[in-house]
Amino acid sequence: MSSGKRVENRQQEVSEFSRHLKLMAKELDVPVIAISQLNRSPEQRSDKKPMLSDLRESGSIEQDADVVILLHRDDMYDSQNRSGEADLIIAKHRNGPTRTITVAAQLHFARFVDMAQNPGSGTDFTQQRQSEEN
Repeated sequence: MSSGKRVENRQQEVSEFSRHLKLMAKELDVPVIAISQLNRSPEQRSDKKPMLSDLRESGSIEQDADVVILLHRDDMYDSQNRSGEADLIIAKHRNGPTRTITVAAQLHFARFVDMAQNPGSGTDFTQQRQSEEN
């Protein structure tokens, strides 16, 4: 994909796209979902969890976005860890809190779903994990 404009480098081109997506969302009063690649920084960290600063090519994506959700699966790095689970890391939420939501990864259906309820507790794992974090 190309912006059609003459730009110095890829970082400037991505910044242009980001800015135009933000303007389009405001002008049309609709949500716009953009997907961004991460740089390789998470691979060098011990916990492997992505952070907002790991968005590739441009800090303008981080700046322009109202909400940034990062996807993390422990079992991608260690098959003994939480197989079948994924974390949706809400790394930025301009009008709300940031947090991590654990969901079931049903990869054979290419989808993520709410975790099953913890038997006997009446609360789901997301609520349980949130209370443990506080």
